[in-house]
Amino acid sequence: EVQLVESGGAWVRPGGSLRLSCATSGLAFNEYVIYWFRQAPGKEREGVSYISKSSGLLTYYAGSVKGRFTISTDDAKNTVYLQMSNLKPEDTAVYYCAARRPVGLLDFDIGSVEFWGQGTQVTVSS
Repeated sequence: EVQLVESGGAWVRPGGSLRLSCATSGLAFNEYVIYWFRQAPGKEREGVSYISKSSGLLTYYAGSVKGRFTISTDDAKNTVYLQMSNLKPEDTAVYYCAARRPVGLLDFDIGSVEFWGQGTQVTVSS
């Protein structure tokens, strides 16, 4: 059984930092694309970042987070991290970890996602 378990969400003031974790099990960790998506209240789920190691290391960030967020992995722990810095109120959302096989174009197509985590809440406010 594939499981993606997020943790690390919290309330933080603008300008602060958080690190989210996604612990994976039941899948060949380095053979999947691992994503972070987020969904703010009343808005559609959107892609934040992804990492793929199936053909060398590939990372990608949405424009709204580029330069502030960093995605990384701990292969020994089958865990993906999202380090978030200089957080803004507009980063407030439920953050989801997701996974899919690296077939076809790598993008933020939600329909291509095979597995989802349960989400972790990030709130940025003063």
